[in-house]
This record gives sequence, C-alpha cells and structure tokens, in this order.
Amino acid sequence: MGLLAAFTHTLEITLPVFLMVFLGLGLKRLGWIDAAFINTASSLVFRVTMPTLLFLSIIQADLDSALQPRLILYFVGFTLASFCLAWLWAIWRHPYIERGIFTQGACRANNGIVGLALAASQYGDYGLSVGGILAGAVIVVYNVVSVIVLSVYSQDVPTDLRSLARNLAKNPLILSVVLAIPVALLGLELPAWLLTSGGYLGSMSLPLGLICIGGTLSITAFKRGSTIALDASLWKLVWVPLLGVLGALALGIRGPALGILFLFLGSPGAAASFVMAKAFKANDKLAANIIVITTFGSMFSLSLGLIVLKWLGLV
Repeated sequence: MGLLAAFTHTLEITLPVFLMVFLGLGLKRLGWIDAAFINTASSLVFRVTMPTLLFLSIIQADLDSALQPRLILYFVGFTLASFCLAWLWAIWRHPYIERGIFTQGACRANNGIVGLALAASQYGDYGLSVGGILAGAVIVVYNVVSVIVLSVYSQDVPTDLRSLARNLAKNPLILSVVLAIPVALLGLELPAWLLTSGGYLGSMSLPLGLICIGGTLSITAFKRGSTIALDASLWKLVWVPLLGVLGALALGIRGPALGILFLFLGSPGAAASFVMAKAFKANDKLAANIIVITTFGSMFSLSLGLIVLKWLGLV
C-alpha cells in the first residue's frame, strides 16, 4: 500500500472515533450535556450497552478465528511486563508519592471504548470479536496491577484483595465475555427478536461512550500538564505500543491480529485510572492530566503508527 493510500485509509478509521470525542467536548462546553448526564450515560455504557455489544460480537463471531490463544497470552504477558518496566522507570525517575499514578497512567489503556471502537472501524465484526476477548482478558490484569501499584504508595487505603476479587467477579464486561464464550462454543442460537433488540442496545455503546469521554476532557488540564504527566503519556503513546509491536513481530504475529494489538496498546489512558486514583486518595489531578494528554496525543500517534504498519504491509 502506498504512503498516500495508507494515510487516507488511516484517517477514515481514526477520524470518526475522535470526532465523536470532540463532539462530546463541544456538547459539554455548550451546556447541552452536563456532569449528571455523563455520569449516568457512562454507567449505562459500562453496565448495560457495552456488555451487550461484547456478548453479541462474540456469539456471532467465528471463534476459530476470533479466539487466538497466542495473541491473548502475548497481550496479557506484555501488559504485565510493561507495568513492571514503567514501575522501574518511575522508581528511577519520579518522586515516591507519584510512582503509582505514573505506572498506572503509562500502561492502562482505554481498550473498552476507544480501542474497541478503532478495532471495529478497522476490521468490522472481526475486530469487535477479537477486541472483545482481548478487552475482557486485560480488564482483569489492569485492575489487579493497578490496585497493587497504587496500594504500595498509598498512605490511606490498604490493599483489600477480597474486595478486589469481588469487584472483578461482578465486572459486567468480564461477565459478558465469560458468558458469551460457552454460548458460542456450544453453538446455542438465541431468538432473532432478542438478537435484534440486543443489537439496538449494543449499537449505542461506542458513540455514547466516546461522547462521554469527550465530555470529561478539560482543555485547562491539558494546558497545565506536568513533566510527570508528559513522561507517562510518552510511555503510553510511544514506548508501550512500539515495544509491544516489535515483540509481536518477533513472535510472527502479523495482519489484522497485529493491527488490533497495536490499536489496543496505543489507545489513550483509561478513565478508570482517574476513578482508581481517587479511590486510593492519590494524585487524581495527575491521573486526569495523563488521560487528557494521551487522548489528544493518540489521534496523532495511532494515525502515524497505522500509516507505517500499512505502508510496510504488516497489517
């Protein structure tokens, strides 16, 4: 694929996703949506529409192609390795009190909304199916390692593994993937009316979720981004996806699997990072800065990365 063709195709994938984010930002500034709407809509996406979308995408997929153990194991393994590397970097470079926030911000990606939207835009139902399984697997990893690293540097909140296990067991996204896989493997057929209704519900997830992300962004927070936030953002947008793609290439991962992996690794920081920071009484402003910087920066880093991968014929 030529460079110009790769650039044009990449814009067709990334622009619709980020335009929805900017729509949310514009609606919030116009006063057409407020914090109450964003909180309610975000909860609806997390608890209802996104689990429905993941469930349907998996049961309607060809699991022989969507369920890829090597890709899943590599993604989970590299995610753990990247957390460890970022943690070591934080110990070397940053103040003690900020190390947990840095480590989480450098590695935790918004795979459930942005990554999945990009995968669906690029690869359609296949991207939704593979991405849904990857998202379900990595949600567990993100929550466990975030709790560990934040608790190490928290002076107020002790580590509560029982609460962590209970929260993971009740996570709607995890439950939807766990329920969908046996249904798909057994070949159970759901009534057409139920699939249609579920399709209506699930189709709300990506646009509504992206609008909510845009509504939570703050230009002021972006302008006052600290050196630590910039460093974490560089890790999130450059080093983590670069190292992840190089490792995948070394294992022979190519094509759509590599493309989805890159989109997931290079997605901006997750809004859950901010929620987790507040729960552990850590520097939530730093967490918010990282989310804002990576959300804006990922428009360029993801587009550039996809252009290069397409130009080289790797995805």
